[in-house]
Amino acid sequence: MLDPSSSEEETDEILEEERKVVAAPKVGGARVSPSRTSESSVGLQPSRSSNVRPSSPSPSVASEKEKEDLEKMQREEEERKKRLQLYVFVMRCIAYPFNAKQPTDMARRQQKISKQQLQTVKERFQSFLNGDTQIVADEAFINAVQSYYEVFLKSDRVSRMVQSGGCSAADSREVFKKHIEKRVRSLPEIDGLSKETVLSSWIAKFDTIYRGEEDPRKHQQRMTASAASELILSKDQLYEMFQGILGIKKFEHQLLYNACQLDNPDEQAAQIRRELDGRLQMADQIARGGKFPRFVSREMEAMYIEELKSSVNLLMANLESMPVSKGGEFKLQKLKRGHNTSIIDMGQEDENQLSKSDVVLSFTLEVVIMEVQGLKSLAPNRIVYCTMEVEGGQKLQTDQAEASKPTWGTQGDFTTTHPLPAVKVKLFTESTGVLALEDKELGRVVLHPTPNSPKQAELHKMTVSKGCPDSDLKIKLAVRMDKPQNMKHCGYLWAIGKNVWKRWKKRFFVLVQVSQYTFAMCSYREKKAEPVELLQLDGYTVDYTDPQPGLDGGRTFFNAVKEGDTVIFASDDEQDRILWVQAMYRATGQSHKPVPPTQVQKLNAKGGTAPQLDAPISQFYADRAQKHGMDEFISANPCSFDHASLFEMLQRLTLDHRLNDSYSCLGWFSPGQVFVLDEYCARNGVRGCHRHLCYLRDLLERAENGAMIDPTLLHYSFAFCASHVHGNRYGTRPDGIGTVSVDEKERFEGIKDRLRVLLENQITHFRYCFPFGRPEGALKATLSLLERVLMKDIVTPVPQEEVKNVIRKCLEQAALVNYQRLSEYAKVEGKKREMYEHPVFCLASQVMDLTILEKNQKDHRDPENVGRLVTPAKKLEDTIRLAELVIEVLQQNEEHHAEAFAWWSDLMVEHAETFLSLYAVDMDAALEVQPPDSWDSFPLFQLLNDFLRVDYNLCNGKFHKHLQDLYAPLVVRYVDLMESSIAQSIHRGFERETWEPVKSLTSNLPIVNLPKVPNVAVPVNLPSFSTPAWMTAMSDTDNGSGTSEDLFWKLDALQTFIRDLHWPEEEFGKHLETRLKLMSSDMIESCVKRTRAAFEAKLQRSSRTADFRVPQSICTMFNVMVDARAQSAKLCAMELGQERQYHSQIDNLIEETVKEMITLLVAKQWYTSTMNLLGTWLTDRMDLQLHVYQLKILIRIVKKKYRDFRLQGVLDSTLNSKMYDTVRNRLMLEEATASVREGGMQGISMKDSDTED
Repeated sequence: MLDPSSSEEETDEILEEERKVVAAPKVGGARVSPSRTSESSVGLQPSRSSNVRPSSPSPSVASEKEKEDLEKMQREEEERKKRLQLYVFVMRCIAYPFNAKQPTDMARRQQKISKQQLQTVKERFQSFLNGDTQIVADEAFINAVQSYYEVFLKSDRVSRMVQSGGCSAADSREVFKKHIEKRVRSLPEIDGLSKETVLSSWIAKFDTIYRGEEDPRKHQQRMTASAASELILSKDQLYEMFQGILGIKKFEHQLLYNACQLDNPDEQAAQIRRELDGRLQMADQIARGGKFPRFVSREMEAMYIEELKSSVNLLMANLESMPVSKGGEFKLQKLKRGHNTSIIDMGQEDENQLSKSDVVLSFTLEVVIMEVQGLKSLAPNRIVYCTMEVEGGQKLQTDQAEASKPTWGTQGDFTTTHPLPAVKVKLFTESTGVLALEDKELGRVVLHPTPNSPKQAELHKMTVSKGCPDSDLKIKLAVRMDKPQNMKHCGYLWAIGKNVWKRWKKRFFVLVQVSQYTFAMCSYREKKAEPVELLQLDGYTVDYTDPQPGLDGGRTFFNAVKEGDTVIFASDDEQDRILWVQAMYRATGQSHKPVPPTQVQKLNAKGGTAPQLDAPISQFYADRAQKHGMDEFISANPCSFDHASLFEMLQRLTLDHRLNDSYSCLGWFSPGQVFVLDEYCARNGVRGCHRHLCYLRDLLERAENGAMIDPTLLHYSFAFCASHVHGNRYGTRPDGIGTVSVDEKERFEGIKDRLRVLLENQITHFRYCFPFGRPEGALKATLSLLERVLMKDIVTPVPQEEVKNVIRKCLEQAALVNYQRLSEYAKVEGKKREMYEHPVFCLASQVMDLTILEKNQKDHRDPENVGRLVTPAKKLEDTIRLAELVIEVLQQNEEHHAEAFAWWSDLMVEHAETFLSLYAVDMDAALEVQPPDSWDSFPLFQLLNDFLRVDYNLCNGKFHKHLQDLYAPLVVRYVDLMESSIAQSIHRGFERETWEPVKSLTSNLPIVNLPKVPNVAVPVNLPSFSTPAWMTAMSDTDNGSGTSEDLFWKLDALQTFIRDLHWPEEEFGKHLETRLKLMSSDMIESCVKRTRAAFEAKLQRSSRTADFRVPQSICTMFNVMVDARAQSAKLCAMELGQERQYHSQIDNLIEETVKEMITLLVAKQWYTSTMNLLGTWLTDRMDLQLHVYQLKILIRIVKKKYRDFRLQGVLDSTLNSKMYDTVRNRLMLEEATASVREGGMQGISMKDSDTED
């Protein structure tokens, strides 16, 4: 706000420039806004250039254009005047509020994010992900930020939320916090590090990334300042805000502020009293003229008058409750309502209403003694001092000073109830006599100050005491007498009246304000607290008068007139008369504004161009405002305006200003704006229903145009209007207004229909109107408001089934909308990916500047292009990508929107099923074009099934069962073909098996894959399995052959694949498991039998040597058997009954086969070859007799060999072979021959081998 004492010449220069701007559009060019000079000046340039064109339009066209420009200029001028008048009313509401206060309990609004800020935040997060920042983070946090960046920051829904003004930094932070909570909860526990600590650390890092390089202290200071301005605004801040809202220039505000005397609370209170009196008169005129608004019932007309008077009475009570001593400071305390609800009669007379004790005043005096002059008779070292007292009060003393320098500067503070007090100051010197009891008084001075007395120090001549030789003593002192707030003016006047002051004489008068509606003119005598006489000013009218003949004394006259009484006053000064009349004009509350005759004459003589020196400053400002054309706005009678339409304009402009500021307000006004609007409505009688209907209409318009509006705010205003319109039937009113106009009811019904359409549209587009569940609680509030809108009145609840049907319809449509937008997004994403993969397409797209839509249309028109781009594999890939997006949408719905639909969870399940059914159409179409016996679509089933099977509501739902029915034949067909393929691979593999160990085949080729399934007659496309975890361990040891390893790998991979399908239907899942276990048993049995047969064949072809070295192929076969046993425990194990028994049979078969192989190896490979060797050696020596030593050794060998192999399980038929009998008989013969020789066999005999076990 400009200083009221600023230079008038500077203001006049500004005004002249503004007048030039206003006059310029007469030539041409439209003003954009009367409050923007620069824009208006720019608008003049085209019109000037058009005047110098060689070819001018026809006269008719030019005149038409000039007429349009003139009309436009007139409309803008009318708009400017309307805004100036509205600003005057707003200024008065701010200057002297007595109904409303700035609320302190409103939710604090966050700073909203602009498009530029969103782009900056994206770049900061991208820099972090690229490693361009110094922020240290682990992989888990980086993954979380990456997901947040892709899902949230890059989302088009967030861009729309930013565009709507509903996105704040707090929303971004809350979404990230919610995003990481699940991730942190899923992390493994770390000793000494809690999950809450990790969360806090991640949030701190997020804030660092979000803030970037900005100094956090500056950010905090800016946030603190903005938060303070959001809570409570000073008067100057409110003036500045509404200057911006209404487009008022600074100099216009200065002129209006000074002319309206907004810094004078007395003037503002008087203005309010005049307005309230005018409203009462207007109510009487309506009652007499019968010009009522159209109400829903005729009985409301009388009630309407009562409501008007009751509202005025309430305002009077509020004003009456305002403290009389209210100063210039801005207080917004809660005002107490008056208990008296009767209508106050402004014309009521009661002369005895006030007593003299009611107007007793309290004054504060400050007496400052500076120095004494003319003190010459005392010795320089004598001590002097002063005393001061107010008549009837305590006495104070200054410090002591030497007579050579009698200066003090001492201040004494006093309080008194005397409007004309007597202040006594005495000068003393200390007595030097021994017997002196008191100090000697040198002089004294008695002053009679008033609140109008000078405040600065002055010299006063002292009355010298007897015996003091200094006759010219003077004392310099200052007496300041403060004016109490309830004393509006004081001074000496001549007065005469009929009932009081019956003699024409000069008296000291004080205008006292007892209450907001009670003033009294009181005359006082010196040293008296109570007035001698008083006149209560209720009902009086003050005005200037000419000098009265026969009354001597006083130079300028004025009077106070009331029916039956006239009091004439006179002052010695014109300016003093003007101040008295102005003060009494405020006190009487009269509608007529007195104009000083001398001022009128001087203004007429000089044209009102120069301020008068004898006029008060308020008159000077009023003259200046009149000179600049502001007088019509200041002096306009507020009761003659349509405040309903003015408030409608004010509220609309305020809402526009609020939605365009830096806060994410969602339609909520700031506390300062709420305060001004509340005060305006109360002071000017704007009906609450009209206010909220206009508010609802404005909010609906903004919401329909894409702005984010809080549904709670809509709910509040709608409930207010509904209670007003329907409350008559039930006797409830939110503001005590019982009348309902036809216009209010019709407007309410129209807004109700618009609101229902808006709410249904928001619920249908809930993913886009409330992205990621933001603003918090908005969707839940929208559902609650919809239920409220569906109610027929305020007490009858709407049937739940009706609400459910409306929401069901919205969610069904929402499923279609969400899927359509998701499909479009997937197509755009696919096109972008395709262009990245095919640079030629990207270059062509850039050169031709084709949109995705045009490219799609071209694809449909060109079948060849379609065949080239949309192959079955490509379509399946797009379907899988679309499935990922579908799952992401459903997960986001559950995470961000499920809480809002908690009361309608079954409808959300239906919505999800509808959404999936739309996807099922595309999925079925993609699967139909896939080639037969192609298993590339199984990842699609795994993706969808893994999501659906863990969802309690969607598991085994309609879509889930459709998915099972679709894939069950494929799974069965796949298992059949895999069984046939594995069986044929066993057959052909063992036919070509070399029985080389896997390690010897792959040790020199570590990169070579394991043997693949050989080609079979049935065309099988095997899925691309990943290598099992146990395969590496088997490859590091001397394991079985390539055929067996391939068999076990395929069986394990097949079972792993089927198990990873997680088939949801329990019966079919058990069937698949059982079949695979039985198939594995059959395959392993076949492998065991083929290995046994190969083992026997190998033994038959092996050489008959006694070197006891097992061939590598034999070891490989045994390894195959060992692996078969180990794999059977994993691949063939079942839980129950017959299957477990079947598995036991496989184990028994493997065990028996291993035993037989060992037996065959031992008996035929080692025992028989050994016996044949011994038999051959003895046959070669048939004609020679063995030496005793040779005989003993051979007997020991044969006996041990026979006994050891019998213990190893070699059959008797093998042990007692023909060769064994031949060797045994020869050795027994040699034993008999040797026993008759000298020395014998020394106890060694072949008999032992027959008898020993």
